[in-house]
Amino acid sequence: METDYSILINDLYTAFNETFLMCGISLLAAVLLGVPLGIFIFLTGKGMFWENRITNFTGGFLVNIIRSTPFVILLVVLLPFTQLVVGTAIGPVAASVPLAIVSVAFYARLVESSLHEVDKGVIEAATAMGATHFRIIKDVLIPESKAGLLRGLIITAISLVGYSAMAGIVGGGGVGDLAIRFGYYRYQTDVMFITVALIILLVQGTQSLGDYLVKKTDRK
Repeated sequence: METDYSILINDLYTAFNETFLMCGISLLAAVLLGVPLGIFIFLTGKGMFWENRITNFTGGFLVNIIRSTPFVILLVVLLPFTQLVVGTAIGPVAASVPLAIVSVAFYARLVESSLHEVDKGVIEAATAMGATHFRIIKDVLIPESKAGLLRGLIITAISLVGYSAMAGIVGGGGVGDLAIRFGYYRYQTDVMFITVALIILLVQGTQSLGDYLVKKTDRK
């Protein structure tokens, strides 16, 4: 089937807008919920001032369940929940629900890992000076792990591009839906290659921007 490239350009514009919408909503959820969750898991760990073995295990276990479940399966499993939350199971906003859940769990674990890299001596010094727990989080943990947090956010953003492409399988829209409709169902492999090339450029651009920002942020 011959490709009408004028129509393809419009479809690509729509598809990438949908992808940006899905990734934007999911990244916002990752920052608003993933950062507090990662901090909470870290602070309830062994030797920290909110140490609680049961709470720490429960939080880590739930995060691991979400992270270890293949995203395609998670999309299907969460369809009733998505329907309940946004009123539909089709479209980019609906696809943002499972994407947001995955991004929160994914980024929370990266946040926890970044916090583990903070020198424990700095935390102990702040505690000895009488700093409150909130002050330690705000003035010690987050500033000292800023580069790691940003690096983790970039990794999350790139992963979300791949996850959002899978959302096209269940009618989520975006570049994945475009590639499936044209490249698979209509056997227009040129559309498939163009879509893949643009995704690669998007990922590479995101990684380059992230590396630049991390370099500017990292004080070590």
